[in-house]
Amino acid sequence: MLKLFRFLKPYRTPIFVIFVLVFFQSMSQLYLPTLMSDIVNKGIINGDVDYILRIGGLMLGTALFGSICAIFSSLISSQVSMGFGRIIRSRLFKHITNFSLHEFDIIGTPSLVTRTTNDITQVQNVSMMITRMMIIAPITCVGGIILAISKDRDLSWIIVVVIPLLLIFIAIVVSKVYPLFKAMQKKIDKINQILRESLIGIRVIRAFNRTEREETRFEEANEDLTDVSIRVNRIMAVMMPGIMLFMNLSSIAVIWFGALRIEHGATNIGDMMAFLQYMMQIMFAIIMASLMFIMLPRAQASAARINEALDMETDILDPAVEKPLGEGKTSISFEKVYFFYKGAEKPALKDISFSASAGEVTAIIGSTGSGKSTLVNLLSRFYDPDEGSIRLNGTDIRDIKQSTLRGRIGFVPQKAVLFDGSIEDNIRYGKPDASDEEILRAAETSQSMEFINSMEEGFSSPIAQGGTNVSGGQKQRLSIARALVGRPEVYIFDDSFSALDFKTDSRLRSALKKETSESTVLIVGQRVATIKDADRIIVLEEGLIAGMGTHQELLGSCPVYQEIVYSQLSAEEAE
Repeated sequence: MLKLFRFLKPYRTPIFVIFVLVFFQSMSQLYLPTLMSDIVNKGIINGDVDYILRIGGLMLGTALFGSICAIFSSLISSQVSMGFGRIIRSRLFKHITNFSLHEFDIIGTPSLVTRTTNDITQVQNVSMMITRMMIIAPITCVGGIILAISKDRDLSWIIVVVIPLLLIFIAIVVSKVYPLFKAMQKKIDKINQILRESLIGIRVIRAFNRTEREETRFEEANEDLTDVSIRVNRIMAVMMPGIMLFMNLSSIAVIWFGALRIEHGATNIGDMMAFLQYMMQIMFAIIMASLMFIMLPRAQASAARINEALDMETDILDPAVEKPLGEGKTSISFEKVYFFYKGAEKPALKDISFSASAGEVTAIIGSTGSGKSTLVNLLSRFYDPDEGSIRLNGTDIRDIKQSTLRGRIGFVPQKAVLFDGSIEDNIRYGKPDASDEEILRAAETSQSMEFINSMEEGFSSPIAQGGTNVSGGQKQRLSIARALVGRPEVYIFDDSFSALDFKTDSRLRSALKKETSESTVLIVGQRVATIKDADRIIVLEEGLIAGMGTHQELLGSCPVYQEIVYSQLSAEEAE
């Protein structure tokens, strides 16, 4: 929790103002019982009306001043805590966006969503309490003890007995509830995960009539969270009645023993009333502290999760000094590249070596799990190789800033992803300052104009989040247009034609050949028809290059490629 407080530095002045206001609020509260004692002892008992009115007016002024301080301290502390939460959310989001795919695999997307929302809210709420309670509670408690003792030293043994017992009681409750708060956050992660999967995969769930199964999964996770929450609330339910019991017993003790002392003339009614008020203030200060301790364990658990994400260093780092790229047309080379996924026994890629030059089309084909997508993910530097190097124009991509590298790459992922907005917004995502002519050209090249023109609003037609209101083929074509609009030096098409019919696929490849004639093109494909005209075809098998060459060369020399080709094409079509 303390590590997160470094984000409060911009609010040092407002926090100081809060402390000053809370200090005066506390002092006014401590001053009121003394004034009340004076009214009883010197005014009411002596029948001095003028004294009663004068001290009573002072009490009203003191109460009003304390109320004003309380209002402004609450207002400023709310603003500080909201700003504190905003800073943490921004820092965490910015840090997460720099994660490699490996860090996302470790923490998980549902957990990152919970940490960015629910966990930060818990820390934000407790910070608002701390900025006020950490001043008012100790001042009121310590000041109340001192003033109570000054009023009646002999009754102070009640404080000595009650407060340690109350603190022990609160400590026991907090120790029981802290691990449950940590478990609760994990249960929330689980619910987020199931909910996210169910919403994203709703079509598949309904298609396979598995709605009841998903409801059962959610109910089980919901029951787990409910059970933990009930256990927490059962423990917390004991706390407030326990505190009230201590308060009432201490009040009874003060009145009982105070009355005995008044009877013997050892004290007077005003001092006993003041002592009782100070006793209540001490108890209320402890209650406020206990409320903070109630929230603190959960906030501490949330803070630990936030710090875990903030402290996680990404595997993919920019170089301290960026090396310049070699001059000339863009070229790519893989040199004895090995790559292991974390925890895997076997490498996903082994001894991968090849080169691709500008104006060439390099296709990658292989069975499922052969390492095709892994290879292009390495080129985009979503992961770094464990051995070997990948070079762009002769420079190792680890010696280039990620922004420089990715600014030269137009990437079309295997799963087409569109964003909430219009068609134009999604195409312009590849180049924010693209002109209307560039957007139109990218749409024409990607064969998107046919369905764009059929929409009422054309390029202004809305796209739902995730592109759920367009077909799979339309999403792929818009993803391709998004990559084309920036006219990058390197194009990566990761199985980006799978949802297209053969006619559209043929027209698109013909248009791409003209558009990308000066660029280096890598195509990951499953269809032989899509990649057979490539200048170079790389055949992967279990992470190894099983063959490399043109379509005709591989037909005569690579059994793996032959098997793939003849499973899709007839002998005549293969030729």
